[in-house]
Amino acid sequence: MEELRTWLGVAWQYFYLTVVIGYYVLILIAVIKLLLENKNPLKTHAYLLAMVLIPVVGLLIYLIFGQDYRRHKMFSRKAAIDQARIDRYVEEQLQLASLDELIANHRVKEKKQIIKLLLSNNRSFLTRNNHLSLLINGENKLAELLPALEAARDHIHIEYYIFDHDKTGRQVAEVLARKAREGVAVRFIYDDVGTSHIHKSYKKLFDKAGVKYHPFMPVYLPRLSRANYRDHRKIVVIDGHTAFTGGINIADRYINQPGRPKWRDTHLKIVGEAVYSLQIVFMLNWYFVSGEKLAFSQQYFPDLPPVGRQYIQVAASGPDSDWASIMQAFFMAIVTAKEQVLITTPYFIPNEPILTALSTAALSGVDVQIIFPFKGDSAIVHAASMSYMKEVLEAGVKVFLYTGGFIHAKTIVVDGLVSSVGTANMDYRSFDQNFEVNAFIYDEQIAGQLIEQFEADKQHCVPLHLNRWQQRPVRRRLAESAARLLAPLL
Repeated sequence: MEELRTWLGVAWQYFYLTVVIGYYVLILIAVIKLLLENKNPLKTHAYLLAMVLIPVVGLLIYLIFGQDYRRHKMFSRKAAIDQARIDRYVEEQLQLASLDELIANHRVKEKKQIIKLLLSNNRSFLTRNNHLSLLINGENKLAELLPALEAARDHIHIEYYIFDHDKTGRQVAEVLARKAREGVAVRFIYDDVGTSHIHKSYKKLFDKAGVKYHPFMPVYLPRLSRANYRDHRKIVVIDGHTAFTGGINIADRYINQPGRPKWRDTHLKIVGEAVYSLQIVFMLNWYFVSGEKLAFSQQYFPDLPPVGRQYIQVAASGPDSDWASIMQAFFMAIVTAKEQVLITTPYFIPNEPILTALSTAALSGVDVQIIFPFKGDSAIVHAASMSYMKEVLEAGVKVFLYTGGFIHAKTIVVDGLVSSVGTANMDYRSFDQNFEVNAFIYDEQIAGQLIEQFEADKQHCVPLHLNRWQQRPVRRRLAESAARLLAPLL
């Protein structure tokens, strides 16, 4: 017995020594890799300190959050579409834009820097034959979505971050199943964290009807798996000619009804050529989740009659793209603004380029205004957002805190002409870590409607004043500053 104990003790010592040596070898490899990546020095220092001061946990933080998947291309895009055909079309548009022949509208020409940027960094071709409808709040979106789904004749492509098992979810699921039974091809992508696994009743319904569905990056413990690289997009494409995108998921909480907390959100219905871009975005993700390559054909990209004259570019960003294209477009829109920038966002955790752009615009005399919630749905995220208030207020940015419920809209309006409606929040996660999609619109009518809505929302806001802000309790300042340290992870 004594010999066994001695042997176990020696074995444990060797095992412990092996683990310790292995751990420090991993630390050394991680440090070398981190240094060779030439990240922002502040980020490099933060990860190095985490690895040194928080054994094991610091290494895990770097392995989970510190990887540059945009550089390493974890997510394959190849073979999903006829990329060469799109590239040729984009190059033609770039040449025409340089010659001022791409854009007939003289006011839109003033914003051609944004158009050329999205052509270059995201291959986002400019479309003109479009008719847009702004859908304010979930009940208006649902009232447009359900009839559009019912009218489908060939295919429905649907992609959502959240698809809940509730009244709203069942309404949409039943329409999808009914259309599939009628012979319409229905393909459905859901994020496995946002949706927390699709409900078993939906699986049974979809399997019986013939709806094809796949999770985006499946997880085993959705409630605990809050890591990066989630599919935050909300896309519906119907027969290649009608599409929906914006901030509104499929869930009861987005539908305003008596007795429920108000949810303010904005969505977009698109009829016209810009639907092609959302179709491509869906096809890329469908190929990733299912392995099925959909043909770049007339079936999915039909010829469309004239429906309108509104200019749109659709930009998709995520770890599979070369550039943080949506963030770059936001940056360009802000720094080229001449008169006004209006931003509505549920989360305000800007990176350094966006923070600098906002401050610079305000200091140069541009009217910069931001609306975000008085009370957020996450205490730590809201505290981090509030930590940026001193900088923007000192620069002259006007900040309004929405008290009429939770404001979840993600919109920007610049100079009464350029607008963005989509899924990207004004934060690190949307800029770098999640899959997002935004429509950039060059149209005075849509911009005017968004300005009207912004002013209406301000009626339910309290303005934030610098002098009062500086008088808040020290404990609150400390909490906000501590939360800000986690900003890149939120």
